[in-house]
Amino acid sequence: MRENAMSDTIVPGRWARFRDSYLLYSFKRDLVAQVSLVLFAMLIFAAVFAPWLAPANPYDLAQIDIMASELPPFWIDGADPQYLMGTDAQGRDLLSTILYGLRVSLIIGFGAVLMQAAIGVSFGLMAGYLGGRVDAFLMRLADIQLSFSTLMVAIIVGALVKAIFGGATFSEYAVPLLVLIIGLAEWPQYARTVRASVLAERSKEYVDAARVMGLKSRRIMFRHILPNTLSPIFVISTVQVANAIISEAALSFLGLGMPETHPSLGSLIKSGFDYIQSGSWWITLIPGAVLVILVLVINLLGDWLRDVLNPRLYKG
Repeated sequence: MRENAMSDTIVPGRWARFRDSYLLYSFKRDLVAQVSLVLFAMLIFAAVFAPWLAPANPYDLAQIDIMASELPPFWIDGADPQYLMGTDAQGRDLLSTILYGLRVSLIIGFGAVLMQAAIGVSFGLMAGYLGGRVDAFLMRLADIQLSFSTLMVAIIVGALVKAIFGGATFSEYAVPLLVLIIGLAEWPQYARTVRASVLAERSKEYVDAARVMGLKSRRIMFRHILPNTLSPIFVISTVQVANAIISEAALSFLGLGMPETHPSLGSLIKSGFDYIQSGSWWITLIPGAVLVILVLVINLLGDWLRDVLNPRLYKG
């Protein structure tokens, strides 16, 4: 009888558990989250498939006509139907440049967040679990890092790279350098969040049981404590992706990020800023609108995820 009862027990699969989860239930009832996810998915799709969706390749000089510079979008008199969103001051198709620039901004945003998480989560785990001098040293290091803004780190790293390797090298490796700069500037956000979660977890029974079993501290931190601190990591990651994209745009606008020959949303805004007063407002405002929409939907998804993963707000 016992064997029959055990055989009749059906263990729900992952899809069944997800279908019955509060995460999906909350998502179905939140229209803002649904619209934000659809818009975010569309932007991701456009960035990934930019080489196939873009009417032209902004990196190909043979497809750039300087005589077609500063053409307005299709809804304004004087537009060329060939350029739906108009052209920039270099004669590049603005729609194509935005698609390629969106890809670069997303690569920098996600790459910087991965670097922030790798450094911040590791330091936060060690500080919270080991405590003592390790905790004091890592947290003081985080405090020192927070005293340096992203702009200051960009100036220092950019100056060193340009002095050692030259400005051409900086332009060639602008994407990994920006990932490095933003990643180094923002990791304390993860470290502090993870440390606070670890301090709450390390005194629980499952951690004591792991110690009694003789498991090493490294295994306890990464295999047992870390999975129980993923909720705040996911929430802060959404915020940090948006912050990293904004940081890239700000650095590019100030001339410390992507060069104008390698478009990102920030470099596009910068390249058209000088032409606003001459009437070519679309060169700056259309990429700026795309940047605002991208950051807004990421922040809205982050707010929704924060509320869903907050057990105090769970209605049952």
